[in-house]
Amino acid sequence: MAFSSRTLPSHLRQGSTSSNPGTQSTGQSPALLARVNEKKAELENLKELRELSAAVANQMEALEQKLATLSDGTEAIATVVGNWHNVLRAINMASAKIPSPRSSEDTAAKPQEDALPLPQTLVRIPTEHAPALQAQTEAAMENEQNSSSVS
Repeated sequence: MAFSSRTLPSHLRQGSTSSNPGTQSTGQSPALLARVNEKKAELENLKELRELSAAVANQMEALEQKLATLSDGTEAIATVVGNWHNVLRAINMASAKIPSPRSSEDTAAKPQEDALPLPQTLVRIPTEHAPALQAQTEAAMENEQNSSSVS
């Protein structure tokens, strides 16, 4: 960029060389000072607008990440729900193949039972460790209650 060789008028030169821009020089008009102050206020407002815009942009990015997570979770739930009928069909097929234990004593003792036989339990959960697990859970809850009451 080439600078022109012409000189500035004296009233503009005095205003720019002044050490304190708030003081009024003899060559500046009040309208010019008012316009400069207006532009300074506009600059401050623009800086504030830039900061607020950056904050909104950050919030939008966080929202985008949360929506992506929500979308992934929704897809997983859709897959599970889509496969649920296959799970129920497999359970039905497995329970149909298992012979239900019926003895003559059971049928004589329960004549009012429905005609549909109930399937056997397909999942067996071992309960041999249940008392130890229950005691451990109770101890953990007691420790948690003690630590919360001390606080």
